[in-house]
Amino acid sequence: MFGALRFADRADAGRKLAAALAKIPLEQPVVYALPRGGVPVAAEVAAALNAPLDLVLVRKIGAPYQPELAVGAIVDGEAPEVLIDRELAEETGASAAYLATTQAEALREIERRRAVYFRGQAPLSPAGRDAIAVDDGIATGASMLAAVRALKRRGARRVVVATPLAPPDTVARLESEADLVVCLIRPESFPGVGAFYVDFHQLEDAEVVDLMVAAAARTRASGRG
Repeated sequence: MFGALRFADRADAGRKLAAALAKIPLEQPVVYALPRGGVPVAAEVAAALNAPLDLVLVRKIGAPYQPELAVGAIVDGEAPEVLIDRELAEETGASAAYLATTQAEALREIERRRAVYFRGQAPLSPAGRDAIAVDDGIATGASMLAAVRALKRRGARRVVVATPLAPPDTVARLESEADLVVCLIRPESFPGVGAFYVDFHQLEDAEVVDLMVAAAARTRASGRG
């Protein structure tokens, strides 16, 4: 349907995104992937920039009966970063009780992922560095906005949002909070992120772990951390 606007897979998108980011002056960059889908994209970016790869554990808060429609998002931390679109929540019937329940469920899944992905390793601090937040595509922007706010609160020098694709209105929303947004494709017609990939398979935890282990080995070998 979209012809030349499609990426072969997430790694292909990551290489193309890395080429755009390589033109931007960056200060001690550290790449943060939004798992799971953002990890293969971010792995290519981190390798090309010779930067360490980490994760920002964020979960979408879906609307009642429409789990793919994000009414908000939550990022882990001592004080979790929570973002709720109050207007959309009201329109979709997401009550305060519903939001509290889904936030608790999201935090439980974040803790599960922390145990699987980090395996006791401490996350990298973005303090004083340029943090590049990467996902495989952005629809409403709720998850990425929560990630941007969390990275800023953790002391990032600058927060750069990097994604292969997002609708123009979402890009504008992100530009209002991030220091810079790098987005390769900004389609007016947006049926979903997967429509812009030939291979958009559902990533499993094992794939994420393998990519993170490989990135950590590369970082150790290069002496960059």
